[in-house]
Amino acid sequence: MENYNNEIFTRVVKAGRRTYFIDVRSTKNTSEMYITITEKKRTENEAEKFKIFLYKEDFDKFFRALSETIEYAKTNDKSVQTPRREFLNVG
Repeated sequence: MENYNNEIFTRVVKAGRRTYFIDVRSTKNTSEMYITITEKKRTENEAEKFKIFLYKEDFDKFFRALSETIEYAKTNDKSVQTPRREFLNVG
């Protein structure tokens, strides 16, 4: 059986006990691409992994929401206590 490795491009971000892997992958049977974001957190006894799959049709909305969230976090301090939740329609 052929060992299928669908990683096309990857970036690794090391941040203390956490490591983030941002990968561009392709589907097995088509040429479609998607992104996975994996967080690997090391503790004294084990490592935990969490993964997000982000599909091409959602890239722009996800990037816009992430950019707005990062900008908000950079320009506001934690004393701001007004929760703000906005939903972007996917589809």
